[in-house]
Amino acid sequence: MKVPFLIYFFPILLLHGQTAGVEAQEEAGPTLMVQEHRLENGLRLFILPRPGAPIASFVVQYRIGGVNEKPGNTGISHLLEHLLFKGTTSVGTLDYAREAPLLEEMDHLHDSILAAADLTPPDTATISSLKERIRMLEEEASHFVNSNEIDEILSENGARNLNATTTSESTTYFVELPSNKTELWFVLEADRMRNPVFREFYTERGVVAEERRFRLEDSPGGLLYEAHLAAAFQTHPYGTPVVGHMEDIQRLSRQDVKSYFQRFYGPNNAVLAIAGDIDPDQILTWAREYLGPIPRGEEPPPVRILEPKQRGERRVEVVFDAEPALRIGWKVPPSQAEDAPALYMLTSLLTGGRSSRIYRRLVLEDRIASGVTSTIEPGQMYPGLFSIQASPLHPHTPRELEDAIYEELERLKETPPEESELQRVRNQLEASEVRRLRSNFGLALQVAASASLFGNWRTTFDYSGKLQEVSPQDIQRVVTTYFQKEYRTVATLVKPSADQGEIR
Repeated sequence: MKVPFLIYFFPILLLHGQTAGVEAQEEAGPTLMVQEHRLENGLRLFILPRPGAPIASFVVQYRIGGVNEKPGNTGISHLLEHLLFKGTTSVGTLDYAREAPLLEEMDHLHDSILAAADLTPPDTATISSLKERIRMLEEEASHFVNSNEIDEILSENGARNLNATTTSESTTYFVELPSNKTELWFVLEADRMRNPVFREFYTERGVVAEERRFRLEDSPGGLLYEAHLAAAFQTHPYGTPVVGHMEDIQRLSRQDVKSYFQRFYGPNNAVLAIAGDIDPDQILTWAREYLGPIPRGEEPPPVRILEPKQRGERRVEVVFDAEPALRIGWKVPPSQAEDAPALYMLTSLLTGGRSSRIYRRLVLEDRIASGVTSTIEPGQMYPGLFSIQASPLHPHTPRELEDAIYEELERLKETPPEESELQRVRNQLEASEVRRLRSNFGLALQVAASASLFGNWRTTFDYSGKLQEVSPQDIQRVVTTYFQKEYRTVATLVKPSADQGEIR
């Protein structure tokens, strides 16, 4: 699952107050109170008491994702996200003592599969036989498994929005529960942090492989997205999809995932945010009781790979039997850079609604596109890509869309937007921010993300003031600075020709 970027950013209320030590309480406007605590094992806890409906939102965010993976194990963070729903030594199993030896035997068989695959040529007969043996062992182990019991327990106790997401820079688990089920959540989450069992591994790995096929390999939009990022980021891990490469997914072992979890998913790498009708003192007591004894893990290694400066336009074509499509991207600085607020405002100015510049030009006036969007992707911590995506209406072509987009950007370089135009964007953002601040779930997600990614829960809340300060001249400056041909990567989706697969 993907959580939209805007759920973390662009809040409308500014914060004020003082911080004392590691425990702080601040107020944002009349409704938001945040208490911050750090347990001895390093876990950061944020409590947001909000009287109202007896519901609580729980968000756990780990500061590890796609950028932390090494060549050969891409996709491991996303696979682990799936597997942490498979239970523990006590949840999800009917007889773990009888299940465990079967899991170990499957691990040994998988090692043998890799050895057979590395032969020249690969021993395909042995590989096929070993895979069948693993299938039979998983079927045998299924007699001792109560699949998805974590989901069932939470759902039976009123859970909503139970899910998880893996991004380039984090992995996040979340759920909403009745407030009187809060201790149950702590019991289950502490067990999952301490005693996960990555059961049904090879079946779930197949599910993830199928997800990759569906989202990327068999999807024209997914194929174009993957090719675009790979062309734009030739060194930095942003160029690798979070789901991973198929060859890596199919070689990952249960022991790989287990080791990865034990190393990097410790409480010192986790942020917990709880918002709703809760008793802060009781929350802190339960956090110390259930989560406090869990030992620390390793810190993820820093991402030191830098993308070399791009010195010329890059173009890539993807041949697929689908309607044509276009993606244009320009290298831009990370989300906390000085120019970032103006760039984020620019996304709305260009494609944020019917009155936005490029949407109005391509869809409403010229009628050459069925739709157009813009994003800054794929992450927030490192220099990214300001991307514009559009689909032409027949008989128009991606090239026509491309030329029209460049014309609109050149207009902004020559003349900044009117203040009234920028104010409409501010009003749109303000309205969506006010709606989000009414949601305990949205607040918990934002607090956890801000603390996990930037070290300070206030960072994304403070973004509001920076957005309000963006001027028409700031918009003109960032377009002039970053939207240059040499920083540009263009990807187009084209149909195969009838003549021996040539591109037309």
